[in-house]
Amino acid sequence: MKAFLISFFIVLNLTISFGQEIDLGSEYIVKWKIFYPSQALRRGMHDAIFQYEDLATNKVNAWLNYNKELKGQLSDNSLKYVRENRVDTRLLKVQVQTEIDKWEKEVPHKTSASLYSNLISNAISRVIASNFLTITDKAQIVCQRLSAIQQLSAAAITSLKIVDNEDALRSIRRLKSTKSYFQNELPEVAKDWSLCPDFTNQNVLAVESIQSLIDFIDNDLAREKTAPSPILGREEYARRLALYTDSNLTPEVLSEMALEEINEVKLLMKDVAADFLKAEFPNMSLAINDDALIRLALADMEKDAPINAADYLAFWQELAEDAIDFIAEHKIATLPKNQTLDIITAPESAGPAARIGWVASAPPFDPNPLTTLNLPSIPETVPKQEQIDFWASFNKPFNRMIVIHELLPGHYMQMKISRESAHPVRLLFPFGIYTEGWATFCEKVLLDAGWEEGNHLTMLAHLRKRLENANRTYTSVKVHTQGWTQEQVMEFSTKTSMVAPQFAKSLWGRLMSSPMQLTSYFLGGAQFTELLADEKARLGDQFNLTFFMDTIMKSGPIPIEEFHDIFSRSVLRKE
Repeated sequence: MKAFLISFFIVLNLTISFGQEIDLGSEYIVKWKIFYPSQALRRGMHDAIFQYEDLATNKVNAWLNYNKELKGQLSDNSLKYVRENRVDTRLLKVQVQTEIDKWEKEVPHKTSASLYSNLISNAISRVIASNFLTITDKAQIVCQRLSAIQQLSAAAITSLKIVDNEDALRSIRRLKSTKSYFQNELPEVAKDWSLCPDFTNQNVLAVESIQSLIDFIDNDLAREKTAPSPILGREEYARRLALYTDSNLTPEVLSEMALEEINEVKLLMKDVAADFLKAEFPNMSLAINDDALIRLALADMEKDAPINAADYLAFWQELAEDAIDFIAEHKIATLPKNQTLDIITAPESAGPAARIGWVASAPPFDPNPLTTLNLPSIPETVPKQEQIDFWASFNKPFNRMIVIHELLPGHYMQMKISRESAHPVRLLFPFGIYTEGWATFCEKVLLDAGWEEGNHLTMLAHLRKRLENANRTYTSVKVHTQGWTQEQVMEFSTKTSMVAPQFAKSLWGRLMSSPMQLTSYFLGGAQFTELLADEKARLGDQFNLTFFMDTIMKSGPIPIEEFHDIFSRSVLRKE
């Protein structure tokens, strides 16, 4: 006798008074796609390449007003869509408020020259580089873009009011490079295409419009000497945190939660470190303080490291296969039938990102969903000790744990499964803390199931990562609400939270660029852990881990607390 849980997810439409049905989510996506065609293209919506941004004042105002009107609709609890599609409604509310904040408070169309220079510089290159367009399509779109660039340049001159000096200089450099490309390379690239009859004239006009924008930024646009401080301040941080988590969580409570986690995890690390040292060095005296004990074990962990990029790549390819076998054997989750994963070494051309590595996930709407794991790398031309220190941060126990996070059943598997589900709102506007929270949670699930059982250093690596997640959250709050400096962050991260040097060095930049996202590892992981405990307590012997994991991935990136209701409404059927 097997127990199966059948979960029902209902997506219904909004019926308005005269009988016409409107799906607010689908309607919003259509309008979003029209306003953000370049973003839509990056998300895999290939037909968006036939459109181009129009940031004329009336278009920006229309988009802002639409979001304000929709916010009112989504707050009307009498509407059928809102009542019966509550999860997507929550995601739309967050997205709508984000758009209102962007175009009413941040006003990038008035303060960011880069907004325009980025669009202009990519307008033609993305068309030419496209591998899904015919030559005829490319010729048609290039002609359209030349006209659209003229309109965008005019909109920039009309709308921009003040920019910081660095933004101005960066935009001028980019625009000059684009202008040179249009003048010297584009005619040669497209010489054999069946272009529009007035291509030459339109190209000249596009070049002139770009030069007009350069002159405006260089000579007429008001400038601030320095960029505005990226430090948010307590009030703004609190507002963004509430929006990001769609909750009433305050920075102070979040800080307390993170500090409590730091202290708790360090106690766990002490116990694991002691067990490891006793096993490996039975005659060693452990009469030292907790931090020294942990650091002794971490030092041993970092010695088990790759020697170069080739060694690292081979190790990861083997790890991925081992993870697949483990998930299948222990019935953790239902593995995808077809793997679409490529593991490579990050190219040096990626700059600082090559030192950390990244997962280039397939865009949610891309018909060719290949995911590429770019492994961290460092040139063999740098000093030997620098190489040794680098690979120590990416030691093998760390990777035996992080393969769960990055690939299976973490980011790669979760995104692959969720993109195959019919939830476009969730794919396009995912809930912030779900994705990293899920990958963090998966580490614990597999380790609890016996992954690397008996390997104290793999468990120590997991706890160190868990400690780093809490540290990211704690320092995010401290920097933006209490004015912590880069030096304070570095000292606390390396001394108190024992963050590996390679990761501590990159933390400040991330605190400046994505302070909310850095909280998602800790917050999301904690919420998924609580959810698992609640479901095990609720179902007892009937709890099914495969169903639990599959349901979360198939449902897509939604607010994690919604799963309590989803699971409670599941129907139990025995066969």
